[in-house]
Amino acid sequence: MTASVSIEAVPPRATSGLRNDALAAVAIAALGAIGYFVYPDDLAFLIRVIGLAFLVISLDLVTGYCGVATLGHAALFGVAAYAAGNACLAGITDPILMILVGIVAGACTGLVSGLLVTRFRGLPQLVLSIAFGQLIAALANKLSSITGGSDGLAGISPTPIFGVFNFDMFGRNGYIFSVAVLLVTMVVLLRFARSPFALMCRAIKDDTLRARMIGVAVFPRLVVMYCIAGAVAGIGGALTAINTGVIGLDSVGFERSAEALIMLILGGAGKLWGALIGAILFELFAHYVSAASPFHWMIMVGVLLIVVVLFFPKGLVNEVGRRVGDLRRARAAK
Repeated sequence: MTASVSIEAVPPRATSGLRNDALAAVAIAALGAIGYFVYPDDLAFLIRVIGLAFLVISLDLVTGYCGVATLGHAALFGVAAYAAGNACLAGITDPILMILVGIVAGACTGLVSGLLVTRFRGLPQLVLSIAFGQLIAALANKLSSITGGSDGLAGISPTPIFGVFNFDMFGRNGYIFSVAVLLVTMVVLLRFARSPFALMCRAIKDDTLRARMIGVAVFPRLVVMYCIAGAVAGIGGALTAINTGVIGLDSVGFERSAEALIMLILGGAGKLWGALIGAILFELFAHYVSAASPFHWMIMVGVLLIVVVLFFPKGLVNEVGRRVGDLRRARAAK
């Protein structure tokens, strides 16, 4: 007696994954096109948003996927920015190579930070992350020969993209380049988020003790994820150095880390889309509110956060996804 296997019973995971990746690419390209035509004279602002989005996505990898509490994540971003800027001043002026330098610098910083921070949980972990971030900020201020100190590192002038497209003063080519890098990175990370490694990191976040009981090496996995997060933050730091030409101490400051955490809370942790949408919404809100009320805009930001925490405790993207799922289940039950 032979058993027949129905092909339709096998879930088409590969096809579904490719479809999701294609939809993600289309969505990011659409967002990029909307930004290009809505803000044609303010592309420098959008480039800044993209750079910060990489930082928030990186934070989501360690906080949303691994449950690591950190308020020093800007160190990974800033070190990569300084590394890419110094590489350019040393003669490595190709934008792609500068991004690679940023990736390596961010990953190395993530390795050091991960080895220190992920050994602990709770309050000690948070304090260590702040201490590491403040240490990097202090070094950036003192090592003026490398970082420019309080004056910042200036004179960063990358060569044209692929030797053809110059970084014009209006930021058009820089913006398109940044959107393209974001698109490729998001597609890769969304695929990575479905990998067994990322799923096991989620299991560690949900129940670390149970993960250890089934034989999972928790500490090495968290360190590896920190390295990956550092590489992602490094892309954002390198893009910032490439497009702005100047790197200041604010790139490694505590305020930058706190802003990234606020953006992640706004969008929703544990979903890469939440990090991206949170960064966009926060920066747009701050942009308009600060222009309308330069002296009181932080009050409005505080009110926004209170509203989000009270009514959308898991973030806007997670809440929207939950409500859409409830609506679908209600329709299917009819």
